[in-house]
Amino acid sequence: MPELLHQVLREFTAARGREGEGEKLQEFLLQRIEQIETLCTLVVPRIPTAIAAYEEKLAGRLRIALQKGDDERVRQEITLFASKIDVDEELSRLQTHLVEMKRVLVKGGTVGKRLDFLMQELHREANTLGSKSVDAEVSRASMEMKLLIEQMREQIQNLE
Repeated sequence: MPELLHQVLREFTAARGREGEGEKLQEFLLQRIEQIETLCTLVVPRIPTAIAAYEEKLAGRLRIALQKGDDERVRQEITLFASKIDVDEELSRLQTHLVEMKRVLVKGGTVGKRLDFLMQELHREANTLGSKSVDAEVSRASMEMKLLIEQMREQIQNLE
């Protein structure tokens, strides 16, 4: 009988240790989420200035293309401009995924696969934000986001 009691105590102690690790992991992830949210809030006010600067650059290119009568070049520049400036969608999705991560972390339970999926989505949005960026600070913020997401991904891979 004493051996059974020792086994139960060992299992109980191990379970309490896992609980503590889970709390630390949750805290780690929530800190990274907060850092990404801060980066998003820093990016948003930069967008109008970046758009205005890019519009001016585009206007110069279009003037040259129009002087040459190059309608195809004008269409290409307009298409490029439209794809470059639209980062609102990426920022919205980043925020949505971060809110979902918090919800999943608070809910608890078996969350590994769900969090892993959210890491993929966060990385995709941060990567697209960086590739569409026409501003050095937005590009820097995108890189920082990707580093934070990678840190979270490494920790999440330790979950069940």
